[in-house]
Amino acid sequence: MTDQLSRIAELNDRCRHGLDPTARVVITAACLAAFAGELSAQAELLSAIRGYAFTRDDGPERSRGEFTVRGQAVRFAIDYYDRALEWGSEDPGDPHVTTRVMTIMLPEDD
Repeated sequence: MTDQLSRIAELNDRCRHGLDPTARVVITAACLAAFAGELSAQAELLSAIRGYAFTRDDGPERSRGEFTVRGQAVRFAIDYYDRALEWGSEDPGDPHVTTRVMTIMLPEDD
């Protein structure tokens, strides 16, 4: 893995673990509805993302994954935007110019 991809993977791990104060987390309406009223299930979602075991198929950036919570398939994806959240980031390996947005969704939302 190149140094740039390693850096991006490291920054994505920080985002997944809730250690990036500039990152945003978005949960789609369908995903929220699937776990409506179940705060413990929503906590399980975040816990599963933080403990996600990546495979080769997930790619070197560690930006996407799929898992199951309470029998429901769930996906997450981390995308890279500029600081104003208007455009894609020119350099996802530079946290000073990049805001990470992690979207938690059902497979049909993708």
